[in-house]
Amino acid sequence: MKHNFFFFTILFLGIFFNCSLLPAEETEDSFDFKLEEFEKKPLQWGGYIEGKLEHFSLNTESSLYLLTIPEKDRSSLDRATGTLQLKGNYSFAKNSLHWLLMGSANADQEEYDDWADIYETYLRLRPTETFTVEAGKQTYKWGTGYAWNPAAFLNRRKNPNDPGEDLEGFISLESTWVHSFGSTLNSMAASLSILPVWEGVNEDFGRRDNVNLAAKIYLLVKDIDVDLIYFTGNSRSTRYGLDFSSNLTTNFAIHGEFSHIPDSNRIVLTEDGSLSPETRSATSYLLGLRYLSEQNITTIIEYYHNGQGYSEEEMNRYYQLAYDTHGVTEPELAAELLAKAFTVSRSGYGAFQSGKNYGYARVTWKEPFDIVYFTPGITTIVNIDDKSWTITPEFLYTGFTNWELRLRASLLAGGRFSEYGEKSTESKIELRARYFF
Repeated sequence: MKHNFFFFTILFLGIFFNCSLLPAEETEDSFDFKLEEFEKKPLQWGGYIEGKLEHFSLNTESSLYLLTIPEKDRSSLDRATGTLQLKGNYSFAKNSLHWLLMGSANADQEEYDDWADIYETYLRLRPTETFTVEAGKQTYKWGTGYAWNPAAFLNRRKNPNDPGEDLEGFISLESTWVHSFGSTLNSMAASLSILPVWEGVNEDFGRRDNVNLAAKIYLLVKDIDVDLIYFTGNSRSTRYGLDFSSNLTTNFAIHGEFSHIPDSNRIVLTEDGSLSPETRSATSYLLGLRYLSEQNITTIIEYYHNGQGYSEEEMNRYYQLAYDTHGVTEPELAAELLAKAFTVSRSGYGAFQSGKNYGYARVTWKEPFDIVYFTPGITTIVNIDDKSWTITPEFLYTGFTNWELRLRASLLAGGRFSEYGEKSTESKIELRARYFF
């Protein structure tokens, strides 16, 4: 199975690379203008096929390498991934049905895995021009941050290294009312969402057998967009949020988010090695800016404080536990430590950016030196507390019709017992080819 998948992926890339290089055939009708082609059709659909090859250089001295890599003598890992996305909507009267389907398969020297899921499928009803109802599985995109969204209580957590990727939604019912004023308060929108958590329904959202409510009020005050957010329910604790964004000039914008959770619950690894539930208040916030220069260089900078994150001391206990799982000769004790370490990881310690303070910067330059369809960029994330970091330069090319080619390299660095110093990977090279249809 592994060998077949590698062969399929390489064959896939070769076929599409060769097809993309073929010259387009021109005919007499190439420049014909047909009005009906611009009319909106009831059924609209598309998606992409993606092939991705990755090479990982492993950090063989790190705690998470010892915890997660089965073959401890391995210094590198190669992975091939194929992904298919199908996205569309069908409109009837003022209503519409939307869907987003995802499927993927990947293989490396250790294992093969595949999955398919419905990311979104919901019905949008619009009984009036100002009132909308959406029911089904949908993705919430609340918040103004690029890498993180502390106030987006119904969002799944982004991958800050690829924040633009589609995320799986939740099954919910949402109603939205919109009104325009035309004064200092230009417009407002009020949304109410109902999100149940039952057996087989949104089980990964929180505690089961509960119905949760979230309300959001959007205000456009002069040139400032503001969201006031409230969440309550027994699946997760009550929380309050606010976000804003504003264009200070045509090429300079600022944004931010704030959230407060009076009773935030988390699992803590204590000094004596036990796991203990903890309830306390937690305040998180994000401040960011976006600047577009005359040379078409876009710069995004963000600072993120994670009020639910773990301190350096708390993270150090997790890394030490991961180290302790290696070298234990007694089988029962080794199995016990390994199970405990994985439990700690799943409780929150192993999540993206589980520390407290982070910096994010991304710079992209569209078509530098008049090289059309070419966009280089660089992204860095810094754990401000332990001084570890990751940096990712990339090159994006869209010169072939319906194609996007991306080459990336990531480097992780940090000292012992630091977030990026303890990752199982110390560098990665990635080549991604995505064909849109």
